[in-house]
Amino acid sequence: MSWIAIRTTSTRWEAEFMQQLLESHGIPSRAISLGASACFLSGQTALQVLPQDKWTAMLLLSPLEEDDTKEENVF
Repeated sequence: MSWIAIRTTSTRWEAEFMQQLLESHGIPSRAISLGASACFLSGQTALQVLPQDKWTAMLLLSPLEEDDTKEENVF
């Protein structure tokens, strides 16, 4: 089975949080610690998904778009 990295975080808990979000939508994922800090559960962590889930996962983890139209409050 081939996995691809879609995001790298500076802390492991961020990757695990995103992993839970993906799994709640039925997307299998895994968090892989990078570097020597892996034994301390800190440091850079790569979030990986299966190739067929790449675009769906990236969409779920993308920031929300802001509405460009601003309405004035009239009281």
